Amino acid sequence: MPDRMKPTDAATVMMHLIAGASVSHIIRAAAELGLADQFGGGEMDAVSLALASGSHAPSLARLLRTLAAIGIVRETAERRYTLTSLGAVLRSDEPGSMRAWARFYMNEESDRPWRSLAHAVSTGDNAFHRAFGTDAWTFRSTHPEYSALFDEAMQSFTLSVNQTVAAHYPFDGVRWVVDVGGGNGALLLAILQQNTDLSGTVFELPHVAEAAKRHIASAGLESRCEVIAGDALAGVPAGADIYILKSVIHGREDAAALTILRHCRQAMMAQGKLLLIERVLPERIDPDDPGTRSSFISDLNMMLIPGGLERTETEYRHLLSDAGLRLRRIVHTPGPSRIIEADAM
Repeated sequence: MPDRMKPTDAATVMMHLIAGASVSHIIRAAAELGLADQFGGGEMDAVSLALASGSHAPSLARLLRTLAAIGIVRETAERRYTLTSLGAVLRSDEPGSMRAWARFYMNEESDRPWRSLAHAVSTGDNAFHRAFGTDAWTFRSTHPEYSALFDEAMQSFTLSVNQTVAAHYPFDGVRWVVDVGGGNGALLLAILQQNTDLSGTVFELPHVAEAAKRHIASAGLESRCEVIAGDALAGVPAGADIYILKSVIHGREDAAALTILRHCRQAMMAQGKLLLIERVLPERIDPDDPGTRSSFISDLNMMLIPGGLERTETEYRHLLSDAGLRLRRIVHTPGPSRIIEADAM
């Protein structure tokens, strides 16, 4: 246990923890250069990879050695390299590719707020606003390249979540689903593909809605899925059987979250349901559980960038109750996200 370590052991473990940021930058560099995409089925040397990726060969050779040390590539005795199964998830064409997430996670917009963590804790100020002079949503709406990378990263990160929700929640007998803040429609498309009698609506901010329309058209589901542009802080389409909010509420502080939830409550039919797809923080912390660690890191990320928070079951129960909703059950699924089902009180 960490609190029983010898000082020398504790210092070594602390050094590894501190070096975690460097590892993230190394992986991001590999993703930015598209190195994983350059590997075929065989081995490649640094010079060939440098030519393929437009890199400086001596510097790339040093990066490749470090990537071998952390398990992204494997080095042969002849200083040639092959991609490991871990490194393969950085390929652009890999199902569930993490390349966009690696590029997004340590980019300027994501990293600068984390540098202000101590200031945010001292003052309660929003770190993203301090760094960029505006909130994260406004920034995305006025910076299309950042918004596109954010959407791509979220899509790759939540691909398994979308399939899990579609497979683990019963949509039998449901007529119409509205995905509030549904991004490019990936979750709703996964649900529609498994439930052929269902129709859906993606409700998104205008700068995201156009991308959702293109994604739905490419899936050939325009006849069953529409896109409506709007802001959940002002209202949502009325009359659906189920309203879904995936990774929306954790990005908002309680006041804004309540506004969105109350609009969903007002729009719901008498027998309607609300599904929140979110992490649920444990009531007590288990430092040996990797899921616990990632959830609390996510909580700090919510504090620093959008200004929201991850919540416990008790906190979600109170928040939903204040919006006129009742938490009925929490469906546990593989991975960090849970399906929180609520209905009208």
